[in-house]
Amino acid sequence: MVAEEVVHSPEIADEERQRAHLYALLGRLLLAAPGEAEIAVVRDLRGDATELGRALYALAALARRASVDGLRDEYHDLFIGLAQGEVVPFASVYLTGFLQERPLADLRGDMMRLRVRRRDEVYEPEDHIGSICEMMAGLITGAFGAPLPIAEQRRFFERHLAPWASRFFVDLERAKTATFYMPVGTIGRLFMDIERDAFAMS
Repeated sequence: MVAEEVVHSPEIADEERQRAHLYALLGRLLLAAPGEAEIAVVRDLRGDATELGRALYALAALARRASVDGLRDEYHDLFIGLAQGEVVPFASVYLTGFLQERPLADLRGDMMRLRVRRRDEVYEPEDHIGSICEMMAGLITGAFGAPLPIAEQRRFFERHLAPWASRFFVDLERAKTATFYMPVGTIGRLFMDIERDAFAMS
């Protein structure tokens, strides 16, 4: 987690809470290999007839057959590797080709403005896709203060996710070493499209 605690404000609507839950789920799965607790959460996901619902159902089905060791290996191959994983989960790499470039500095500036503090035990640069998803969850729920107004959520999304996150999720969907993580990529890609369309109408 980026924040010390995610506060579920009673002020937010169910739809906002559902958005936050999906961001938080992506954050947990992308920041580290899932353990037993995370696998149990994913096994209980429920889908529906929509494309996003079918992807959630597919992920839940894979979780029912998954093992902690197997997911640890898949996560390592995808995101870490011997020198580099198959998919590099950092905004700076997608937007500049290099780690720890201007997108990271811009994100840190917004984190300071919004009072989002990285936990001491988190060592990855903050522009990791999982961290940014967790930040979005916290901004929606009020983990860093009051829930952020939709205009501010849109500003954060447009600056730190819209320019690159869809490309990352497409790459994750198509990664050769992705099995469990293939529907994670689909969920992320579809959710980014939903968020972009919803913000455009707000």
